[in-house]
Amino acid sequence: MKSDLNPAVNIVWLKRDLRIHDHAPFYHASQKDVPVLPLYIVEPGYWAQPFASPRHWHFIHDCLQELRTDCANLGQPLIVRQGECIQVLSDLSEQFTINNIFAHEENGNGWTFDRDKVVIAWCNEQDIQLHEYPTNGVVRRLKSRDSWSKIRNARMLDDVFPKPQSLMPIQGFDQGILPNKNDPMFGPYLTSQVQTGGRRAGVETLKSFLQERAKEYIYRLSAPGASEIHCSRLSPHFAWGTLSVREVVKANQKRRLGLTVEQQKNWNRNLNAFGSRLSWRCHFIQKIEDQPDIEFHCMHPAFEGMREREHNQAFFDAWAAGKTGYPFIDACMRNLISEGWITFRMRAMLTSFASYHLWLDWRKTGHHLAQLFTDYEPGIHYSQLQMQSGVTGINTVRIYNPIKQSQEHDPHGNFIRKWIPELKNVSDQWIHEPWEMDLTMQQNTQCMMGSDYPLPVVDHGTAIKSARAKISAVQKEAGFKKDAKAVYQKLGSRKRPVKRKPKKEDDNQLKLLL
Repeated sequence: MKSDLNPAVNIVWLKRDLRIHDHAPFYHASQKDVPVLPLYIVEPGYWAQPFASPRHWHFIHDCLQELRTDCANLGQPLIVRQGECIQVLSDLSEQFTINNIFAHEENGNGWTFDRDKVVIAWCNEQDIQLHEYPTNGVVRRLKSRDSWSKIRNARMLDDVFPKPQSLMPIQGFDQGILPNKNDPMFGPYLTSQVQTGGRRAGVETLKSFLQERAKEYIYRLSAPGASEIHCSRLSPHFAWGTLSVREVVKANQKRRLGLTVEQQKNWNRNLNAFGSRLSWRCHFIQKIEDQPDIEFHCMHPAFEGMREREHNQAFFDAWAAGKTGYPFIDACMRNLISEGWITFRMRAMLTSFASYHLWLDWRKTGHHLAQLFTDYEPGIHYSQLQMQSGVTGINTVRIYNPIKQSQEHDPHGNFIRKWIPELKNVSDQWIHEPWEMDLTMQQNTQCMMGSDYPLPVVDHGTAIKSARAKISAVQKEAGFKKDAKAVYQKLGSRKRPVKRKPKKEDDNQLKLLL
């Protein structure tokens, strides 16, 4: 319970919103006549979950180091505590009178959802006001999907929240130790690359995209390798909140309005496409807000039980390690393992191959991919897993042909050779289907199939024929269409966003981003 003997504070509880700009909780807390305690809690229970990985922590660590400095420059450094959330808050309540807790509505996964419910109950018991603010374009307690687009678009037009002018310092209070990047709590020692985290890296990435890299955005969007340069690379900054979607929507609109007539020819289509994808991002996260159990259950119930009992661990291990015998699949997986990012089409292809060719359940493959993605965003992650696995009931079943994708997006095999050195001597003619080489060719290229590089784990034609038949059988079941209609009413997309000019009031804030 509150005690008048302890100094009063307002807590800003930071989760996936690691910034001070366009941050409603920081803004509103700083308007009160009470010191603000910016708090980040390192929760061991979260990091023990199968979706969490040291790659996420490496990025978050960068963000927290910078955020601690940013808060200190305002007058009060970021406070870091380690432990279960309720215990940390209870300990703080012994030292302070907590008047309010300010936080964003977190659109996370089942673990964070359950933790938030416990925090809400604790706040009610302690008579502490918990103020939660919307995150980006996601609408909590949405009554109908029909109204989502209108609400989201209006929110993107709202003014961005200015950063606090200052924070009242809390004298003599321990800031807490930020665990190092390789603390065992977060998983095995990470030797692969991680994109740099922090607000400043996010702003520079946005600037370089809008001013330079976006010029070839559409044309390079699907190609591995080139997409690393010409895609925005903002996804981890959105996922962990160094940038808000609203800031980027406005920056993109301002860039479009500032184009010369000559520039419009090359730039408009690319920037419009990027703006559309920002809207789709919010759309997918809204799905997990509206139906949190899509992390665990198929959107369409008829698909439950379809794959679970046929799990093949050898297939899973080959897919997870990039050793399926399909060069383009393996190159994409090894690229992802090394760098923590790969373009959307290749993510879809990796999931499709696992779900259709190998008949693996999306829940099992989803954990592996979540750990690899620096930009793990639950709402997008589980929605896309289900879409690319054909279990939503409202999306077209799309099965990628790994050989055709290889020929289209890596015609000369440069990407394959970069990530699969076993195939470095294989010619363009055979790089997409090296198992077709005769014995003499294999000897000449120093790549013996089945020993130096694996033979395909499955036959493409046979595997796809079987997958289509199983999916079709479920779709023909009684009541399937009725249930699919219900899924669409709750989670399906509606009208596209309306494009409007940014408000003049945003100009000062956007100067930092352009």
